[in-house]
Amino acid sequence: MQTIGLDKEELLDLYNTDLDTLLELSAQFMSNNIEFCSLVNARNGKCSQNCKYCAQSSHYRTDIETYPLIEPEKVAKAVEEAKAHGVNHFAVVTSGKNPEEENFDKIIELIQEINKFEGISSCASIGILNDEEAKKLKDAGLKRFHHNINTCESYYPEVCTTHTWQDRVETCKLVKKYGMELCCGVILGMGETVEQRVEMAMELAEIQPDSIPINILMPIPETPFENYFDKIDEENILRTLAIFKIANPKSVLRFCGGRMRLSEDGQERALKCCVEGILTGNYLTTTGKSPEEDLKTVEKLGKNLLK
Repeated sequence: MQTIGLDKEELLDLYNTDLDTLLELSAQFMSNNIEFCSLVNARNGKCSQNCKYCAQSSHYRTDIETYPLIEPEKVAKAVEEAKAHGVNHFAVVTSGKNPEEENFDKIIELIQEINKFEGISSCASIGILNDEEAKKLKDAGLKRFHHNINTCESYYPEVCTTHTWQDRVETCKLVKKYGMELCCGVILGMGETVEQRVEMAMELAEIQPDSIPINILMPIPETPFENYFDKIDEENILRTLAIFKIANPKSVLRFCGGRMRLSEDGQERALKCCVEGILTGNYLTTTGKSPEEDLKTVEKLGKNLLK
C-alpha cells in the first residue's frame, strides 16, 4: 500500500523526524482556508455496541442523559444558530449501530430540515448503512455522510468486538457509491502504537475521504478506557496530524472531540500546518470551544473562513 509515493517505512521515518521539519513538510499541502462545521446530537445513549471509548454504550454505566430522536424544530434552531457563526456543514448525529427502521423516515425529515437552509451542506452520522439506506439518504438530498474507522484495522478488535473495522469500511464504500461526500476519521490515544497511527493514515488514503475528523480520546469514567490519559501526548498528536496530512493531501483534516487536550500553541501550530477544518461548539458527550473563540483564532492566524 502506498500513498503519494511513500510507503509505510518512509512514513514512519518521517513521523520520527524533527518536529518542525515534519510540520513544514505537511504545511506544503495546506490551503489558507478554515472550514467550520457543527452538529446536533439527535438521539443520545442506549447504544448496543461495546466501543470501549464511548459514553453512550449500554455496556457501561456512565450515567449519561438518554433521549429518543429529537423533533425537526430543534434541528432547525440549531442550524440557524450554527449558520450565524459561519458554519457551512451541519450534521445530525444519532447513537446506535445503525439507523433503526422505525426511525429512518424521521431521520430523513431531520436531513430535509437542514437542507432548507441556504449555504448549509447537510451531513449525517447515523451508523452502519445498508445499500437501500444509503440510496434513500442520497435521494433525500444528503450531501455528506460521516462514519469513522476510529482506528486501524490491526487494532480495531482492542476497541470494539460487536462489529468490525470492515463493517465500517463497507459503509464508507456505499457513501461513495451513491455520490455523497465522505467524512471519515479516527480517535487518537486509545493505546495504538506509532506504527498503527501510520497504518491509519494509509488506510484513510485508500478510502479517500473528503474530510478526516481527528478526535483525541477524552477518557470517560466507567468506560474501559477511563484511565487512558497518558496514551498520547501533544508532540505525538502533532506528529500524527502531519503524517495524516502528508498521506492525505487532498482531504480536509478537521479538529473534533478532544482537541482541548492540546495547548493553545499546539492547536495553532496544527491549524497552520495540518488542519483545515474545525467542528466548532460542543461535541456529543464532551465540550469544545465556542464559535466566537474559534473565529478569533482564525483571524489571529490570518486564515480565511470558508463559506
